[in-house]
Amino acid sequence: MIPAAFDYIRPASLDEACHALRDADASGNDVKVIAGGQSLLPLLRLRLAYPAALVDLGRLPGLRGVEDRGDHVFIGALTTHDEVLRSPAVREHVPLVALATATVADPAVRHRGTFGGSLAHADPAGDLPAVAVALDCVFIARSAEGEREIPAAEFFADYLETTLRPGEVLIGVRVPKLGAGWGFHYEKFTRTAQAWAIVGVAAAVRTEDGSIAEARIGLTNMGSTPLRARAAEEALRGLSTAHGDSGVTIPGRVHDPVRDACGQAAEGASPPSDLHARPDYRAHLARVLTYRAVRAAGS
Repeated sequence: MIPAAFDYIRPASLDEACHALRDADASGNDVKVIAGGQSLLPLLRLRLAYPAALVDLGRLPGLRGVEDRGDHVFIGALTTHDEVLRSPAVREHVPLVALATATVADPAVRHRGTFGGSLAHADPAGDLPAVAVALDCVFIARSAEGEREIPAAEFFADYLETTLRPGEVLIGVRVPKLGAGWGFHYEKFTRTAQAWAIVGVAAAVRTEDGSIAEARIGLTNMGSTPLRARAAEEALRGLSTAHGDSGVTIPGRVHDPVRDACGQAAEGASPPSDLHARPDYRAHLARVLTYRAVRAAGS
């Protein structure tokens, strides 16, 4: 299908882009930002989105790259998924980002799609939003009035909606370094290797003396926004990382308190129902995948 007609704007600077967005909003026109286009272009072709104008940020300087900034890693919004994967700073200091990014679509998409674009698209079935909430990332937005910091927990508003204000552009993301003692894993269930996640789990686990001192769990496609599995996080605190450590046998297997704690992963979630899965099946997947992710991260 051919997209609806729109005006195309390619600003020469970030300030020019912010002013173009502000002017479009003031005139009442719907305007979209495009960079890699891997999420937006399919919506345009299917006419699920029909903006009056597109503001192309793809060639703006200064919004691409990965920087080690001491207590965090800064990832520019226009950094491609492939560049994120090849970054030594990401692999060393924030490996959960690399683990999830490696599962995004396929190599062709990862070479064009951008880190910031994927997050700003705010698809709850995307892999990176759950990672952002699990790691308590901070989003940096720029407008004609200046910069603003948005915690990941406040960034995702609803399905395909963020709390970016009219005229604001996402310019980068601060990813905190969690330090020593942490393990990470991203577990994902899909119909095919390139498909959106039916359910995904981003897990970060800190262990001390063989026990779980802290856990952070982000859920993909378990609601209209990415979620933290708070009940499971709390239940995991203090549990041994040894398998079946209690030694109590129930229905043919050794009782595993970690499995029981992960069974609370879907509490408070509102999984969607679609052609691929019903809510109860997604809740089951969340429990199973959380257990796998926590075990892998804590090992």
